[in-house]
Amino acid sequence: MSESVKLLLIHALSPVHCGTGHSVGGIDLPIAREKPTGIPLIPGSTLKGVLRSAASTDAGLHRAVFGPDTESASEHAGSVQLADAALLFLPVRSARGTFAWVTSPYILRRFGRDAREAGRADLVPPAIKPDEGKAVVSGADLRLEDLGGKVVFEDYDLESSVQKELGVFAGEMAKALWGTDSADAEERSHFAARVCVVHDDVMALFLQTCLEITTRVRLDTDKKTVVKGALWTEEALPVETILAGLVLASPVKQPKPVRQGGADRYQAGELLGYVQGLAGGGVVQIGGKATVGRGLCRMTMVG
Repeated sequence: MSESVKLLLIHALSPVHCGTGHSVGGIDLPIAREKPTGIPLIPGSTLKGVLRSAASTDAGLHRAVFGPDTESASEHAGSVQLADAALLFLPVRSARGTFAWVTSPYILRRFGRDAREAGRADLVPPAIKPDEGKAVVSGADLRLEDLGGKVVFEDYDLESSVQKELGVFAGEMAKALWGTDSADAEERSHFAARVCVVHDDVMALFLQTCLEITTRVRLDTDKKTVVKGALWTEEALPVETILAGLVLASPVKQPKPVRQGGADRYQAGELLGYVQGLAGGGVVQIGGKATVGRGLCRMTMVG
């Protein structure tokens, strides 16, 4: 555990497209994914750009956190590092309860490592390893009792069981994401009742088949036909997706005093507190396709 580490949680309020710049298979504009696992992510460089573009409340601290502008980049580096935010919960359509927030043992194990680094033992998930063809749920809202308690996601049906420990973890995650204000009690209860853990192989299948694919065209204004080369497909993380990543502060020495008193370093708590203020400043836009409503998100930093 380190006082210089926090968790950044991201909740998608609209589909999010953070692309790779080249096509993959039949998708012209795919989203960024980890190479070995195929898990979708939002690059740390994207997150840094979003936060850096926010209105500065302290010019010296803003420069210390993100580094100087391009023309002065050789003076010193930024003091805060933002890791890629990897997918934590994928919303998947459910035959009961509308949809589920689905995750897997591997994804939870990785998140548990990050939670321990950030000093949040309450967010370390329980060890859950359902067999292929089975699922563990946090509550009964997703189960079809007339089918023997199965859950049905998209076209897949899985035997399910309710685990109390998963429900406790889901409740703690709900508080981390939405706080403890009574106005958000319904959001917390909705999430806590719909968390589901499936086998890693089943999750890999969902990550290939349950993301949003949109076909777009550009029409010739006179002929009302598709302009040559103007028919393409875009991939996006669906609305309600939840991602998580680490934020690390490692103060670097400034080339000259940056504030009254001549101190040449900001403390880790100041740096992370400033970033936390930027992240919690309301809805932000992340990734591409902003003019068609893509990428609206809430950020929350906990530690």
